[in-house]
Amino acid sequence: MKNQRIYLDTSVIGGCFDKEFRVWSNGLFRDFEKGLFKAVISELVSDEIELAPNIIKEKYAELIGFEPEIIEVTKEALELLSKYQERNILGVKFRNDMLHISIATIAEVDILTSWNFKHIVHFDKIRAFNSVNLENGYKQLEIFSPREVTSYGSD
Repeated sequence: MKNQRIYLDTSVIGGCFDKEFRVWSNGLFRDFEKGLFKAVISELVSDEIELAPNIIKEKYAELIGFEPEIIEVTKEALELLSKYQERNILGVKFRNDMLHISIATIAEVDILTSWNFKHIVHFDKIRAFNSVNLENGYKQLEIFSPREVTSYGSD
């Protein structure tokens, strides 16, 4: 599906260097480079990258070269985040994980990708986030790992 807007959290960028995930993270980067998908990131991703090792910062710079859509952290996203927090979907220390979800929801991306199987790409969590989204007038958010989105690495 050409031109779908794919939000990637910081784990996807780091996944480019992880033995277990690199085939699919780098495949997704190739998809962005070829224009098969439109990359979407947020100010939160930019902030998290500041704390990352240089090799990940360089990969992030490569992503910026694909001219991704960069979403601001808005008041509306913070309000939706507070709804997730009220439901205790994740603990307080995982605020950024919930913020990625709220930003992507507000931006109405087609898919959010992540390698975070505990807090984001997890059946129960996806259902909980989408339940809050629907109750608050937002569309459901499609959440997948890069492996499920890119065709690279599949035979």
